[in-house]
Amino acid sequence: MLLNEMFDAPIAGYQDLKSDNSRPMWKMSRKTKLTLKQIRTLRKMMDVRNYEKKEHLKKVREQYGAKPEQSEAPSL
Repeated sequence: MLLNEMFDAPIAGYQDLKSDNSRPMWKMSRKTKLTLKQIRTLRKMMDVRNYEKKEHLKKVREQYGAKPEQSEAPSL
């Protein structure tokens, strides 16, 4: 999580409050099983994160990468 995500309004579609059942009820000790819908949602989230990470790394490499050397024409 980024620091600015704590203060900005949440982005629509990042969290589905209807399917957020992470809080267990009293005396429920069984481990919950993931449904196919939850697995698909997790896969999509990971795909988005990987894409965002690649885009961020492109920007960082562009900013801090080595500058291409200028080749001078040989003088005769």
